[in-house]
Amino acid sequence: MTTRRKGGKRKYGEKAQEKVERSMREMKEGKLRSGRSGTKVTSRKQAIAIGLSEARAAGGKVPKQKKKPGKRR
Repeated sequence: MTTRRKGGKRKYGEKAQEKVERSMREMKEGKLRSGRSGTKVTSRKQAIAIGLSEARAAGGKVPKQKKKPGKRR
């Protein structure tokens, strides 16, 4: 039995699902690399974050990123 969210709208779109699926598959095959450093991604959370980031860049329906609390001046 599946549970449904109230409101009826989907939080993530098809594009996000495809990108996350692709990045997870690449991570499992050992082919997923992180952006600037180029190191191999081994973390599941990091693979999902990369997929969502790519979906955002491609214009997919993905919620905005939460702001990280930084240093206050």
